[in-house]
Amino acid sequence: MKLIRVGVDLAKNVFQIHGVDRFEKAVWRKKLSRSDWLKTVLAAVPTSCEIGMEACGSAHHWARLLQKHGYQVKLIAPQFVKPYVKSNKNDANDAEAICEAMSRPSMRFVAIKTVHQQDIQATHRIRAELSSQRIAKANQIRGLTSEYGLVAPREIAQLRIAIPHWLEDDENGLSPRFRRLLAGLWHDLLGLDERIKELDREIALIAASDPVAKRLQQLRGVGPIIATAMVANVGDAKQFKNGRQMAASLGLTPRQNSSGGKERLLGISKRGDAYLRTLLIHGARSMIRTAKAKDDSLSRWVLKIAATRHQNIAAVALANKTARIAWAMITKGSAYRPELVAA
Repeated sequence: MKLIRVGVDLAKNVFQIHGVDRFEKAVWRKKLSRSDWLKTVLAAVPTSCEIGMEACGSAHHWARLLQKHGYQVKLIAPQFVKPYVKSNKNDANDAEAICEAMSRPSMRFVAIKTVHQQDIQATHRIRAELSSQRIAKANQIRGLTSEYGLVAPREIAQLRIAIPHWLEDDENGLSPRFRRLLAGLWHDLLGLDERIKELDREIALIAASDPVAKRLQQLRGVGPIIATAMVANVGDAKQFKNGRQMAASLGLTPRQNSSGGKERLLGISKRGDAYLRTLLIHGARSMIRTAKAKDDSLSRWVLKIAATRHQNIAAVALANKTARIAWAMITKGSAYRPELVAA
């Protein structure tokens, strides 16, 4: 049995293996437990063999372990594996589909994240979840207090100002019980604010110590949060041939619906990491707001788009350009050169 390629369907406790030889014949099918699968693979699979997995939970962890033992590991996005699943979906068919998909010459693979990247990504994921909880908590407070005739402006900063006044005002009609409940909600909101501030400080430390993140902050509309999120998402960006590929992977390029030689471009594809794409677009919006006071080539370029198209289109176009410039800065290790932006 001379294996050349092995597909692994990952799970929490059961791992399905599918291996083929140089004649593309399936010669190894096995179901293994979590505790046994790695040592079984190390004993049976030569290091010359490629190992493929879906880019799902724990995939980067297992990929790093296999790389340490000398294997070439390829991670595939689940949507690219699905077309190769034959008949019904089960673990064995999934492993076979992974093995088949990784053999395609034009297949796109996911770059394996380092521990450093995953640390940064975890920081951002926790912060994003806490921000969602804070919005939900603020909306809950608004909904409950409106039943008592107390209405606060939409901005959360105004809500922070209003709540202490409501608690101190003895003549606003709040019952003692609801006043105690509101004080608890106010305490919850302050706790979420403090946790988010802690994570903001952590992200600032990462942005100040990581050399790539420090360079990326030279870009207009890019601060510590966007810079570190980009480092966590794309790493060294060598998996992309050019800046357009990187922008496309972030969903910042148009979708196509072309047929019969007629090209039809739609809205942006919204593929890839929605979190990073959202950050880039918000950063572009902030840059557009300050562009009127500047006379550099990038400001003139984006203002020309904003004058004839919708502001959202201008923001996405600038986010696309930011992603392309970031690719060049990351792959070439160079600083931001504004004189080349409008070329």
